[in-house]
Amino acid sequence: MNGKVKMEKARILIVEDDPDGSRSVANAIARMDCDPVAALTGMEGVEAFKQQACDVVLCDLMLPDISGIEVLTRILRIDPQVPVLMMTAFGTVSNAVEALKIGAYDYLPKPLDLNDLRSRVGRALETNRLRQRVARLESALKDRYSARAMVARSGAMQPILSQIESLASVDTTVLVLGETGTGKELVARALHVDGKRMEGPFVAVSCGAFTESLLDSELFGHEKGAFTGAMNQHRGAFERAHGGTLFLDEVGSAPPSVQVKLLRVLEEREMFRVGGQESIRVDVRVISASNIDLEELVEAGDFRQDLLYRLKVMTIQLPPLRGRRSDIRPLADHFLATTCHDMGRRITTVEPGYYEALEGHDWPGNVRELRNIVEVSVVMAKGAILRAEDVHFKEGAVAQDDRLVVPPDMSFAELEKEILLQTLRRCDGNRTLAAERLQLSRRTIQRRIQELGLPF
Repeated sequence: MNGKVKMEKARILIVEDDPDGSRSVANAIARMDCDPVAALTGMEGVEAFKQQACDVVLCDLMLPDISGIEVLTRILRIDPQVPVLMMTAFGTVSNAVEALKIGAYDYLPKPLDLNDLRSRVGRALETNRLRQRVARLESALKDRYSARAMVARSGAMQPILSQIESLASVDTTVLVLGETGTGKELVARALHVDGKRMEGPFVAVSCGAFTESLLDSELFGHEKGAFTGAMNQHRGAFERAHGGTLFLDEVGSAPPSVQVKLLRVLEEREMFRVGGQESIRVDVRVISASNIDLEELVEAGDFRQDLLYRLKVMTIQLPPLRGRRSDIRPLADHFLATTCHDMGRRITTVEPGYYEALEGHDWPGNVRELRNIVEVSVVMAKGAILRAEDVHFKEGAVAQDDRLVVPPDMSFAELEKEILLQTLRRCDGNRTLAAERLQLSRRTIQRRIQELGLPF
């Protein structure tokens, strides 16, 4: 035994009422190392396909019972993706054209050229394999990102799942609100893969991760020579997301100049690249997210009221993990399984104390923090059993009942400066990460650093 896996042969259904012609085609198919399945009538062909699907169908247009067009229609109802090649005599070419309009993959004129037949069947097989591969990828995408794949058993999350289900099939703009780490991008991906745009691209942009000029270019693109360093034309996120979904995370961090352009593209469905003179039409569903109150930004003059109206046609408010504690254990189990699989680790037992330690934490970082804690537990575990002592919370994390003690002589301004300074130090000066930790916009962090004269 050589240990090689024997590949299953492709099955080719031949619906041909002429026995000699059927044998001739079957012999040609067999020489391709495929399994021919012969049917002498249209109904026999349809029944054979029902019993066991085939990879390619060869069907004569003229049959003794039902027409080849009817066979084509019935088979495509069973499997819309299977390539069906119609075999037709000279006098029925017009019928072959009709078959192509219905969904036939190709047609072969009679008398058949067997070399041409094998060539076209080979292309049809490759097309079918590609379609199956795409279908598997789409199925895997749904399995990973669909709302049905979310670990959400708590009562607090059930209305969220219902909202996603209702909004997925429509193109309305959605604003997802929630603390950092609650899973706002997962909601956006679920709205995408569960909806009619799932075959299109999903493009995510964090508005807080770019300077003003870079965000402008990242969203709308730029023309060659539009600014120093623009050596080539660049397609922005709106163009890349054409036909699909654009997710704008930390949308409250978008500077005023970008807000103006966002409003235009939402209202007009067209945009200009930086340095461009020609408007570009875009077909994009926009889903945005924020971990800060955009209404407060509007009141402070940092966010446009008209843009907020366009972004929050519908709103999904995600609860923090501390508000859905019954999800902590199933989420932990999910992260344990995926971490063990991804890292090749083996955990056989999880003691009750491990879960109790997780359930007793306040989770300021929400689901993202839980995932990190579980991953560390698996990586650092000394054996195949997880215990309470295997839960390692980050330094500085506090229990739910702990209280921050402020020195009596410290002013509010001094307290604010100290909080910002310590947070920036813990984040190694990363302003975007500090903004996430403090649930502020990156622009606010930058402004306060300048106003307080901090060395970052």
